[in-house]
Amino acid sequence: MRTNWPWVRRAAVAMVPVLFLAIGAGCKPNDPAKAPARASSAGTPVPVTVAAAVSMPVDRTLPVVGTLHAKDEATVGAEVEGKLEKTMAEFGDRLRTDQPIALVDTDSYIALAAQAKARVAQAKAASVSADRDLGRQEELRRTGIASPSDHDAAVANAEQCRAALQAAEATETVARLNVERSRVRAPFDAAVAERIGNAGDYVKAGSPLFRIVNDDVLKFIVQAPESHAPSVRRELPVVFTVDAYPGRSFEGRVFLVSPQVNAATRMFAFGALVTNADHALKAGTFARGELILERAVPTVFVPLESVFTSSGISRVFVVSNDVARVRVVVPGRVGDGRQEILSGVAAGERVATSGLSKLRDGQPVVLRLPAP
Repeated sequence: MRTNWPWVRRAAVAMVPVLFLAIGAGCKPNDPAKAPARASSAGTPVPVTVAAAVSMPVDRTLPVVGTLHAKDEATVGAEVEGKLEKTMAEFGDRLRTDQPIALVDTDSYIALAAQAKARVAQAKAASVSADRDLGRQEELRRTGIASPSDHDAAVANAEQCRAALQAAEATETVARLNVERSRVRAPFDAAVAERIGNAGDYVKAGSPLFRIVNDDVLKFIVQAPESHAPSVRRELPVVFTVDAYPGRSFEGRVFLVSPQVNAATRMFAFGALVTNADHALKAGTFARGELILERAVPTVFVPLESVFTSSGISRVFVVSNDVARVRVVVPGRVGDGRQEILSGVAAGERVATSGLSKLRDGQPVVLRLPAP
């Protein structure tokens, strides 16, 4: 469209060079002084110290906590009724199998046993007399003198006397047993944990007198996650400590494994037998330790300072060809300034031990000697 305004055309023509200059300025490269500076910052090697991941033979273990229990324990009670005449053990005393520890009306039961013995003698004499009478009646019967009724009476009397003798002998046996039962004895080698009865008490059969425990051998009962069920088996060693003996370790061996997993906790129980010959350990003690699943397993370790954790993920920088590469690792146990690495780093690889805060994945590095 043509216009009759000459000044408008002249203004438009004058603006063209300005537009070209503006476009040229927008397409101009970055300042060369600044570009090399950024490139230099990204490629500047970071001084670091490194250490090689090493393989060491260590035991593969499962941490465990639990309680020590007596292998055998019992509440020893009276087996007969009567007055508790005497107690012969106190808590803490050590007992041997069949050792007498109390008397329950023993004198009375001895008297009853003597009475039963006399009745046996009486019944035996009556039986002998009846057998003699029967013998005479049989002799008279053979000669035809004795009547059948007399012979039948003699037979019945002899049988009755023999039955009475058997009953008297049974009564005597029970009386002798009661004498033995009146003498309370330890059922196994044990220590007295509690004395319940006192001399002078009147007790009935079954009344508790002592609580005893066998602490020569203890049971270490623990819980383990169900994921370890395939690894836990009999005869595996368990090493543990108790607060009463700092620095001292004890050892036992697995002797039972529960066939059931607790549905609420997803744990299962197993127990280890622990020999306690010096009786240093006490039943009921809390203990913590490790179940040794496998001995001397080659395991990778790195310096503790080479591992850093962020958002719950552990990482290291592996240095190769003067370049640091970040590597996600699965850490294990810590000991002697080293971190066990379950996966992520192989033995022989070098990891950065300093300057970690300055490193990025792919960062060039320069190795420097560690401080003396």
